[in-house]
Amino acid sequence: MNRHRFLTVVSQRVFTGALAFGLCSLVFASEPRGRDDDHEGERGDPVLLTFSTVGDSRQDPAKPDPTTLPLSGQDALWLQNTKALTRILRTVNAEGSSLLFFNGDMIMGYGKASVPANTSTVEAIVNSDLVQFYRQYAFWRGVVAPFMESGTYIVPVPGNHEVQSKALGKKAQVENELAWRANMGDLILDNGRFTDLFGATATSAAVGDNRAVADGLSTDQSKLSYSFDFQGSHFVVINTDPVGKDAHAPVAWLASDLAAAKARGLQHVFVFGHKPAYTYYYATGLPSAPSGLDNDLVSRDAFWDLIETYGATYFCGHEHIFNMVQPRLASGGKAWQVLVGSGGSPFDAAPTDVTSHPETDRTYAWATVTVYKSGKVRIKALGFNDQFGPTHVIQSVTLH
Repeated sequence: MNRHRFLTVVSQRVFTGALAFGLCSLVFASEPRGRDDDHEGERGDPVLLTFSTVGDSRQDPAKPDPTTLPLSGQDALWLQNTKALTRILRTVNAEGSSLLFFNGDMIMGYGKASVPANTSTVEAIVNSDLVQFYRQYAFWRGVVAPFMESGTYIVPVPGNHEVQSKALGKKAQVENELAWRANMGDLILDNGRFTDLFGATATSAAVGDNRAVADGLSTDQSKLSYSFDFQGSHFVVINTDPVGKDAHAPVAWLASDLAAAKARGLQHVFVFGHKPAYTYYYATGLPSAPSGLDNDLVSRDAFWDLIETYGATYFCGHEHIFNMVQPRLASGGKAWQVLVGSGGSPFDAAPTDVTSHPETDRTYAWATVTVYKSGKVRIKALGFNDQFGPTHVIQSVTLH
């Protein structure tokens, strides 16, 4: 099969899947946007911005959560926990969140998104990693599209399932970084849409190739690690699995970026990445090894030094569980790590596990952040249990 025919087949398959779900998902676009008490301000303290964050919605047909069985034909094919993801999206949108940072693993991915060697049959093409990546991206984009039209801008964060290949030793691949930009790049950043939604644009955007020599990165990090200012706050997205430096934060670039934000007088700093800086050990012996940036403690500590120094808050996923912690509280640290890898992927904690926080360790959870004019910031975690019970507030903290 020639290259033209191959690309035609790929485009038809991806477009057909995206269109089919996009038409079905339009029903969510008409849901009214509500307001919770935070949006009215407290005692004359106006709200400057409300945003939310969650991650990890991809399904795993080989190891699904038992509470999701039997998988629907839709989720088994498109590899998404559609029921959990769409409920979270509807609730976030109804809360009035202007931004939703999605902290990676929105697709199963985990292959290598290169042109397959075998293009002799349609079946060979359709089963290739390249087509699997593109159609999973297309389905996820179809799910989130209605909320972009009703007031919540989606800000994507790369996860290991987007950039790594499992067969190649869970290592990031340049082909997968290219596929990320091809499928998510238009969101990073669409200032025209920002203006249409909010009457204001993101400013001081740094979305180009932000590699710093000291980080030792070999591939273009455009739209993988990036930052911008909006409504008086500074937002930073980091790629925690760049090619050749898996499970590492780009510390040198981040230091430069945060220093520049401070020089501009930005009052609040929020950092988003896929892998946690501090693994949440939710049960005795579980996980059995560090799952995030703490695979390299020296590098992790350099990253967290920056988070503390600039008074930032770090939001992450990767572990399919909820947890909020101040890792250095005992030594005087104040910064929070907010782990919300609980957007629909199979829970890390099994139903039979005896865990540290049984009331929340199997909860589909996200965080909504309200920034007030006074400088106060409220982080409110919300969620619903694995039986899809009522949505409730899990934890709320106020930063001054």
